[in-house]
Amino acid sequence: MNGSRIAAVGHYQPAKVLTNEDLAGLVDTSDEWITSRVGIRTRHIAGPDEPVDELAAHAAAKALAAAGLTPGDIDLVLVATSTAVDRSPNMAARVAARLGIPSPAAMDVNVVCAGFTHALAAGDHAVRAGAATRALVIGADKMSDVTDWTDRTTCVLVGDGAGAAVVEACPPGEEPGIGPVLWGSVPEMGHAVRIEGTPARFAQEGQSVYRWATTQLPPIARKACERAGLTPEDLAGVVLHQANLRIIEPLAQKIGAVNAVVARDVVESGNTSAASIPLAFSKLVERGQLSSGDPVLLFGFGGNLSYAGQVVRCP
Repeated sequence: MNGSRIAAVGHYQPAKVLTNEDLAGLVDTSDEWITSRVGIRTRHIAGPDEPVDELAAHAAAKALAAAGLTPGDIDLVLVATSTAVDRSPNMAARVAARLGIPSPAAMDVNVVCAGFTHALAAGDHAVRAGAATRALVIGADKMSDVTDWTDRTTCVLVGDGAGAAVVEACPPGEEPGIGPVLWGSVPEMGHAVRIEGTPARFAQEGQSVYRWATTQLPPIARKACERAGLTPEDLAGVVLHQANLRIIEPLAQKIGAVNAVVARDVVESGNTSAASIPLAFSKLVERGQLSSGDPVLLFGFGGNLSYAGQVVRCP
C-alpha cells in the first residue's frame, strides 16, 4: 500500500468575536478569572444562520484551493463533528452538496474533541488501501449551540469554527506524510465530558479531565512519535487539542518537544472541539511558523476520554 500525505489545509471562523469582557456582561466572571484559569481571551461565535456544514464548507473550499484541486478531484468526505443538529443528511453529505463534489463516500465521525485526528487516520487508511484517491478531512463544530450561556464554568471555554485537510497518495518513492495513528479511549470515564440531554448541553468534570490529560497522555503522545520513527526532539510543531492553555502547556512540556512550535490558538479561538486541531494547524501554516516537510504531532483528546495522534509532514 502507498503512503498518504496532507496536500493542503484551510480554516474558517465566523466573523463575530466574543471577548472576555463581553462574557462578564452575561455571567459572573472577569477577564482575569478566565485568563488565569483557561488562558482564553476571545472566541468566534457563529450566528443562527451559520450551520455547522457552512463552517465546514468554507474551510474545505480553502483547503481545496490551496491544493490546486477542484471538487471533482475528491471521492471521500469525512467530517468530524459532535454538534450536528440533524441525523440525516449527515454533515459530510451536506458539505459535499455545498461544494459540488460528485458522488463521494460521505461519512461523519463523532469522537468529539479527538474527532479530527480519528478522521484523518480514517482518510489516511482509505487512501493507503486504494479505497479513495483523495479525501477531504474536516473538523467542524458549533459549540455555541450546545452551551448553557448562564453557566460560567463552560460558557467561557467554547468557540465555533472549522479546519480542513486534503489527503492524497504520496508520489512513488516518497516517504509517507501521515504517520501511523495511536488511538484509544477510557470508555468507563465517558461521563467526564458530555454533550447530552434535550436540548443538548456541554458539560465536563474539569479536574478529572485535567489530571487525565496531564498525567496519562504524555507517554501516549511520545509513543505516537515513536511509531513515526521520530523522537519528540525531532518535532518542528506540536498541535494539541485546544482545550485549555493550562492543559496544553504542561502536556507539551511533558511530551518533551523542546524544539517545536506549540500551537496556542485556544487563546484567540477558545475550545472549538473537533475543529481545534485543523484550525490551529492551518493557522501555523498560513503564518509561516511551519515549513513544508516539517514533522508535526497532531494529538486530539477529550470526549469519551478518547485520544488519537499521529505525526504528519507539513504541506
